[in-house]
Amino acid sequence: MRINILGSELDCLSFDQTIESINEIIQNRTPTQHVVLNANKINLMRKDKKLSHIINECSLINADGISIVLAAKILGYSKVERVTGVDLFVKLLEVCNEKGYRVYFLGGKEEVVQKVVEMVEHKHADLMVAGYRNGYFKDEESSGIADEIRESCADVLFVAFPSPQKEFWIKRHLKQMDVPFVMGVGGSFDVLSGHVKRAPKWVQKIGMEWFVRFMQEPKRMFRRYFIGNFTFLWLVYKERFFKQR
Repeated sequence: MRINILGSELDCLSFDQTIESINEIIQNRTPTQHVVLNANKINLMRKDKKLSHIINECSLINADGISIVLAAKILGYSKVERVTGVDLFVKLLEVCNEKGYRVYFLGGKEEVVQKVVEMVEHKHADLMVAGYRNGYFKDEESSGIADEIRESCADVLFVAFPSPQKEFWIKRHLKQMDVPFVMGVGGSFDVLSGHVKRAPKWVQKIGMEWFVRFMQEPKRMFRRYFIGNFTFLWLVYKERFFKQR
């Protein structure tokens, strides 16, 4: 089931249903862009119609942030489940190891992406790493990198760029790369490599993971988590109480 929340399409899938859908996508071999939604991304979409169009065209869209789940409930959708990008990323590595899917890692600093590859190869003995590359390159190099990814015959590509850079880059090179499943994972490389510490499980369960992230980098994250969250709440309020009149 797909719904529309605050101008964005959203698939009402559980974690397991999402994994099933991804397996089908990979087997169908049609290049597909995956995206996860959070409050920040909704805010970005409201300002950028091109970004909104790209996201709404994606074949698979999950609710990453607890803010999206709560907003959906306020707006009358009770079946939306949280499928966090980092948890999906980690689980997909297991799936790729089991299914024999070839994986490419793109993004992050050189030492970070190298650490990620070392860790996943150590944990998943049968994982086939098609290749990896850091995320620091000039725009004119993008097409060549997309060609390298296509030549690697990857089945799954993880792109660790920030939003909206990753959404634009993936969309622009999706057909050229010819990778069945392409997922933007944001800061997941930093989390997996240990460069950024994730909140404890109990904090994640109560929806306060964002606050732990803010405490790690308060200056950089203040605008996103405080001004951004207030903006998002205002959008939900307007949708709930004004559009229904």
